Amino acid sequence: MEVFIIRLLQFMLSISLLVLLHEGGHFFFSKLFGVRVEKFYLFFDPWFHIFEWKPKNSDTRYGMGWLPLGGYCKIAGMIDESFDTEQMKQPVQNWEFRAKPAWQRLLIMIGGVLVNFLLALFIYAMVLYAWGDQYMSTADMTMGYKFSPEAKALGFQDHDILMGYDGKEFKKFDVDLYRHLADAKTVEVKRNGKTVTLDMPGDLSLLNMLQSTPPFARPFVPAEIDSVMPDSPAQSIGLQRGDRLLAVNGKPVDSWNEFTYQIGILNDMMTEAKTPADSMKLRTIQLVFAHNTDTAGISREWPRQLSEQLSAPDTATVVLTPELLLGVGQTSIYTYYKPTDVSYGFLESLPAGIKYGWNVLRGYVGDLKYVATADGAKSLGGFGTIGSLFPAQWDWHQFWLMTAFLSIILAFMNILPIPALDGGHVLFLLYEIITRRKPSENFMIRAEYVGFAILILLMVVANLNDILRWLHIM
Repeated sequence: MEVFIIRLLQFMLSISLLVLLHEGGHFFFSKLFGVRVEKFYLFFDPWFHIFEWKPKNSDTRYGMGWLPLGGYCKIAGMIDESFDTEQMKQPVQNWEFRAKPAWQRLLIMIGGVLVNFLLALFIYAMVLYAWGDQYMSTADMTMGYKFSPEAKALGFQDHDILMGYDGKEFKKFDVDLYRHLADAKTVEVKRNGKTVTLDMPGDLSLLNMLQSTPPFARPFVPAEIDSVMPDSPAQSIGLQRGDRLLAVNGKPVDSWNEFTYQIGILNDMMTEAKTPADSMKLRTIQLVFAHNTDTAGISREWPRQLSEQLSAPDTATVVLTPELLLGVGQTSIYTYYKPTDVSYGFLESLPAGIKYGWNVLRGYVGDLKYVATADGAKSLGGFGTIGSLFPAQWDWHQFWLMTAFLSIILAFMNILPIPALDGGHVLFLLYEIITRRKPSENFMIRAEYVGFAILILLMVVANLNDILRWLHIM
């Protein structure tokens, strides 16, 4: 429950900040061009509001609604989600949106998107200034990667070190690496000290690469034990820090990737268990392991001969916990490699933040092509998915990174040419500027209804996916 509350608070703070500033962008340009703003709200207020306040001699009512699905800046003389058609029947006033030149109306409509995009770049810059950047260099991963059968069919081999693609260098181990692999025509790997070039199809599915079991490629991390929990199954058979797992139920295990995969198979079989005896049988596994004879503990050197630092293999039968846990802490890439740290001065952080934010936007836009696929539609997530992306403990570094990412999403989604979104209004304004003809008010009202229906449908699908995942149906 505590984790849920922490994530909820971070989510609400982040969304509130982004919505206020987004609507503030519309508000700023409206006031700049003398357009009256009748209502400025955080969240929507169907039927009632939490509070409302109208300053003396002001035309604007400020308030907070109860439905946290966005915000609202009601601009006089404009057809929007309020569907206020009565106002549009009145004579045009010079302080109304519809009375202003098209270029001013265009700036008013892109104001929110502009603020969100600039805000994301600013946050990224300040995050780099305050915390710097840390990443794992792909070239430093001398143990290479573990590859899925699909990857091996393309010519990859376990322990290949990813070096470059299409004449460019891999730099970081992050999601961009998978994007580059998906789109690459050729990939260069280092294998046994030699560079090998692999031909690639150039149109791999990023979703399949990330969601497949085992994954398309993951850094090779030896199945060496980092720690043993007290009173755990691992302690009962004498496992210690530095020991290495070699096999599970007769299946060879050379990395934590393989160990996790084998436990995943058992987990799938547990869903079919009908009796406690069936469950106990699945939980009882045969484990092959070797003790580390090096008193220094876990070695950072690779490769190394097993005979030099590992005892003869030993076999033991152990009963896992009901959650199929062995009770060990796993080593990770951080056990064997030191990450690259980059710090930025204030002036250096500004162009670095812009570059970082632009790369995030480019990756997000590129990934949208998967939404039209069946798997892509299933991957859509609603408020639950977004909230789960925030850390389980309050972490300002991760909070601001997530807020910047959501700001970019909010900017991009709002600029899409869908009626009821800012991008729909921009599309019609561009039509007016080019043709010098305004779309009719009846057309605008119908378009607003259609756009609103599309948004509601997308919201229902995304949040339904969350519910189905929570129920383990999808």
